[in-house]
Formats: sequence, C-alpha cells, structure tokens
Amino acid sequence: MDLAYTEAEEEFRRRLGEWLAAVLPGLPPKPSPDDWPARRAYDTTWQRMLYDAGYAGLHWPVEAGGRGATPTQHLIFLEEAEKAGAPYVGANFVGLLHAGPTVAAEGTAEQRVRWLPPVLRGDEIWCQGFSEPDAGSDLAALRTRAVRDGDDYVVSGSKIWTSHAEVADWCELLVRTDPGAPKHRGISWLAMPMDAPGITVRPLRTLAGSTEFAEVFLDEVRVPVRNRVGAENEGWRVTMVTLSFERGTAFVGEVVACRRTLEALAAEARRNGRWDDPVLRRRLGRLNAEFRALWRLTQGNVAESERTGGVPGIGGSVFKLRYSGARQELYEAAAEVLGAEGAFDLDREWALDRLSSLSYTIAAGTSQIQRNIVAERILGLPKGR
Repeated sequence: MDLAYTEAEEEFRRRLGEWLAAVLPGLPPKPSPDDWPARRAYDTTWQRMLYDAGYAGLHWPVEAGGRGATPTQHLIFLEEAEKAGAPYVGANFVGLLHAGPTVAAEGTAEQRVRWLPPVLRGDEIWCQGFSEPDAGSDLAALRTRAVRDGDDYVVSGSKIWTSHAEVADWCELLVRTDPGAPKHRGISWLAMPMDAPGITVRPLRTLAGSTEFAEVFLDEVRVPVRNRVGAENEGWRVTMVTLSFERGTAFVGEVVACRRTLEALAAEARRNGRWDDPVLRRRLGRLNAEFRALWRLTQGNVAESERTGGVPGIGGSVFKLRYSGARQELYEAAAEVLGAEGAFDLDREWALDRLSSLSYTIAAGTSQIQRNIVAERILGLPKGR
C-alpha cells in the first residue's frame, strides 16, 4: 500500500486549489435549511459549476461522461474541497454518489445516455428508495411489490428514510418482482420517475428539526420495464454495487471535517479553561489518533480500489463501522468542552452536528450489518443463525 502522492497528483491538487480559491468567494449565501427548493437550486448551481470546470463525476469512467480520474485523484478532490469549505453535493448526493455510478457500472448504453449527463450537470436529482418500515436493518426483507403488466411494472408498497424525496426527479427503487424466490433473489432495481401518478411523499422531521428524509407511498405506480437496471430478480447483486459506492469514499469529506472540528474543540477548550482537565485532553488526543487512523484507512481503501478497477471494496464496511462510532465520540467530547449550555444551543452548529451524529450508526447500513459483513466477507466466519 503506497500512501505517498505522485508529482502528477500533487499538481492536480495545486490546480484544484487554485480553482476553488477563485470561485468560492463568488458563491451566494447558503439558503435556509428549511427551504428545499432553494437548497436544490443552490446545490445544483454548484454542481453545474463543477461540470463546467471538469470536476463533475471526476472518478466516473470517460465513457460515462466523467473524467476517468483515479480513485486517488478523487480522494484529493474530496479532501481539498472540504478543506476549502466548498459546498457538499447536498441534494444531488444520491445521483452523484450512488445511482449514477451504479448506472455507469450496470446500465445499458441507452440508460447511461439518458440518466448520467443530467446527474453530472445537476439537471436532475435522485433519491434512494431502499429502506422499508417493516424491514428494519434487513434490506432484503423488503415487501414493495412490482408486478409485470406488459411493458410496465405496477409498483405498490412504501419506503422510508428516502433522502430528498420531496425535491427528487428520480428514485433508485428496490422492488420484489418474484415473491416466491428466496428473499435475496427476487429483487429488481428500478429507476422510478418521481412525478408518476400514485406517488405520495410525506417528509419526516428529524431530531434537529430538518426534513432530509421522507416516507414514500406507492399506489400502483407504473414504471417502464426499460427503467430496470440489470436483469429481473438480480437487483440484490446490483444493490451490492450501489452500496459499495455508498460505503467507499462517501464519508471522506466528513473525516476531514471531523478533524477540523477536533482542532476547533481543542481551541475552545483552551479558551474556556476545560483544557486543564487531563481526562479531557487524553480523550481529545485519542480522537485525534482515531481520525488520523481513519484517514490512513481511507487511503488504503482507495489504493485497493485502484487495483480493482475503481469499484470500492468491502473494506469500506470496516471504515464505515469505525467512523460511525468515532463521530459520535467526537460530539460527546464536544458536549464536555461546550458544557450543558453550549451543547444544547441549537443555534450553534456543533449542537446540530451532535444530534446528527446519533444517526450514523444506523445510516448507510447499521453497525450490526457492517459487523456481519466484516465477519463473513473479510474474516471468513460462518453466517449467524
């Protein structure tokens, strides 16, 4: 595993930094968190700027409309963008980080032409219709049905934790197309237009008061068969491709942000006198080592990805598992540094981040599921009963 950067990679970093320094001061202020139409416009405007500058879909294959950059260059992009305070992909994250790469890897030529350019330009937003109310962490236990009717599937059921559904144009949707098959083998992956008749979106309000997620109810929604990615009943295999991208470099920027937050916490502790507590100092020092190790793990996963053609490996589950816990520990430490008054002041970004951190052991695959993946697919342990 080579953790050093080449001269060409450092030159890529330099040119990227120059571009970010030139364009970021001209961005408008971020809109209110509750104004989703404005947030969509803000996020897609940034996406278009990336597209025009050649940074959209940086790691996507050239034939899919991307730049064909190496995973290491993608890692550098995510690192420098976060350090510079550039906008996150925001409402476009499902399309850019999940659905788009899946279509690029598994879709037909016609599907790639139809769906990939609008994602890269920021013209269309995707949401993810995977989780269901009655399935819990067992994604393969989904019950949403898709019955073939000529050239359409007729879809009925419901989804939950559907990110940005209220502003999405498309949904990457998992459905059961063969209820008689074993649960992992009767699933298909569909691209569903969110303006189709029969779709009801009900936003869910989080603990922090935001509405990033929604319930989606599907009442005999007709989805063309041509919108299926992969063969019928092979949706679980396609889904594993999607999840490998979700758990690959999806949290890289957040590791950088956590390291910056840790530095800010240390500065705040020095300012308010809590730095005199040796237990707190040791805790912050251990977290510093934790996030440095996570960054090295990320680099190792990227090196593996380069050897395997750019698709993230199952090592992403190791990273995701440890990162989820480390992020929660970071904001528990923030509560110590800020004290009771500051820790629960929702006008402070740290307090909102602490509330958000509580979801990380559930989002993008629960920690229990990640442990199963590590045990079975990395350590080779037998499946649990």
